[in-house]
Amino acid sequence: MGERARLNGWIILDKPLGLGSTQAVGAVKRVCREAGLGKVKVGHGGTLDPLATGVLPIALGEATKLCGRMLDASKIYEFAVRFGTETAGLDAEGEVVAVSDVRPTLAEVEAVLPRFTGPIEQVPPAYSAIKIDGERAYDRARKGEEVEMKARGVTVHSLEPLPFRGGVGVGAIGLAQGRWPPPAATKPASRQVSLPSPEGEGVEEITLIAHVSKGTYIRSLARDIAYAVGTVGHVTMLRRTKAGPFDLSQAISLDKLNAFGQGAAQSEIFLPLEAGLVDIPALNLSPEAAGAIRRGRVWTGVATDDGLYWGRDDQDRPIALIEALAGTLKVVRGFNL
Repeated sequence: MGERARLNGWIILDKPLGLGSTQAVGAVKRVCREAGLGKVKVGHGGTLDPLATGVLPIALGEATKLCGRMLDASKIYEFAVRFGTETAGLDAEGEVVAVSDVRPTLAEVEAVLPRFTGPIEQVPPAYSAIKIDGERAYDRARKGEEVEMKARGVTVHSLEPLPFRGGVGVGAIGLAQGRWPPPAATKPASRQVSLPSPEGEGVEEITLIAHVSKGTYIRSLARDIAYAVGTVGHVTMLRRTKAGPFDLSQAISLDKLNAFGQGAAQSEIFLPLEAGLVDIPALNLSPEAAGAIRRGRVWTGVATDDGLYWGRDDQDRPIALIEALAGTLKVVRGFNL
């Protein structure tokens, strides 16, 4: 595969703590320049807060045409909720705005989780990127303005405590790998790994795993779970383990990304464009159909079920996203490979 083809693909970054999504895109552009690849079109497939870690799909070249699909895809997160304190940002940053002496039992938390599974309404955090009258909510909140956020519908496909392994929640893995704690200025007073508590004993913190639709705010979910068990809370750890078709097994560290700029092989860094299409079926196109689809023409007389496909030519190269309806193929988004 030639260099041009390889640059029409993906870098799946295991985003470290403290790095913003826009900074991550900038890092990819810088590394590509260092590798002598010149100017490369780069975009990301779903914002991660600086205080969050994990899977950040970064698209290059023609793969940037799939960023919209990635933003619409469901995500899986591991997150820790610390009970007893609510902060302005609902995370480890910001001033404390509410406190409570109530600590729920593990059983009490588990009992309310079904309320937050399925289609739900949630109020996004005031410190979010949602625009209100053309201005980001977090910009208004940081200026001390009263920000009224409207409830929105989202879907939580699943929500449960993270399974325990050897008595320690697997969410504690991030602690061992150096992803915790955050900078000293934002570090909570103490850090307790979620452990099974004796029956009837309250827990300071619990680690959960959630599979959610686009637009779901984990910080809001944590806040509402705390309210449901009669206390307040905030997120102390947030890690995205899957975004659309991509998961941590495909993710690379920032160090490995930087190594590419110093001469590491492209094959260790990049995934092909079609790696972002594994959740929809491929459709093999004849040379005649491929030629027509490349030119944006409608192609008829194809025996296939209705639905969305990605078309590929006789060399297995992606041609376009295609909508099939009654044997007619129509281009949704073409790829210029």
